[in-house]
Amino acid sequence: MKRLTLVLAVLLIGLLASGCGAVPETPKGVSLYTEAGVDPDAWALVPAGEFLSGQYEEVVNLDYDYEIKKTPVTNAQYAQYLTEALAAGTIIIEDSEIKGYYPGDPYNGGKHEVEITEGYYIHMPLGLEENRIFFDGQNFTVKAGYENHPVTMVTWFGAKAYADFYGWRLPSDHEWEKAARGTDGRPFPWGDEITYNHANFYKSGGPFQTSSGYSDTTPVGFYNGSTYGDFKTYDAKSPYGVYDMAGNVQEWTGTLWYQLHDRKMWGANKQSFENYVRIWKYDSATPTYYSPNTGFRVARDAE
Repeated sequence: MKRLTLVLAVLLIGLLASGCGAVPETPKGVSLYTEAGVDPDAWALVPAGEFLSGQYEEVVNLDYDYEIKKTPVTNAQYAQYLTEALAAGTIIIEDSEIKGYYPGDPYNGGKHEVEITEGYYIHMPLGLEENRIFFDGQNFTVKAGYENHPVTMVTWFGAKAYADFYGWRLPSDHEWEKAARGTDGRPFPWGDEITYNHANFYKSGGPFQTSSGYSDTTPVGFYNGSTYGDFKTYDAKSPYGVYDMAGNVQEWTGTLWYQLHDRKMWGANKQSFENYVRIWKYDSATPTYYSPNTGFRVARDAE
């Protein structure tokens, strides 16, 4: 019995070791389909007015027009920003991390579980296996094939710094939700039903998932009604023409909640189960959090 127990233990350790740190194979779509499906520089106008927020459809009024990017920020866009920001001195590289200054959260006398004070905070790690952006000591480059994929491994601080650098902002929670949903209370950006051809979520198939079930990001705007090989997509835009609001990567938003230091991330991601792809689902994390499943997009006042 002792010998059998020892053999089983050795086998278990071997299985665990083989799974830890294993690098998944690169999906075939990464080299086959590299172009953005929608222009990453395009903006969508969201008009003023009421919309239905959350699963229980609370009426919220946004009494102003605003614009939001039609896609998440891409790796190429973020790498260009890092080059410009490093030259401008608004970011630094320290201990294999990109960092930048943040003035601290306004507290207004409220008690927080973690106080975010003035200082330098991580924007993005460097040198990790999950990174798509690299720094060679002089230039920032993007892993081949991923230029038009949404940027990931970026913290809330890194997302906000990008927006601030260009005079934009992270969308508020309500701005993000309205842009994704419109005014009719739909659960998904494109309507009431979801199929594997609408979005990139857990085991939804397509050329960016491997035979082992690993899901990679897709180029922004991939689900735009085009056919890629034998995989047909539906045109999965929101009522305002905004893409990737469900699946692919979840997105940081800019709302600071009273007495909370966490920030919200909306939109589900490539690892989300189907029932979590609904618009009203969100996660939250400390603003120093980063993940291969998290990105962001930007908003601005309407011109």
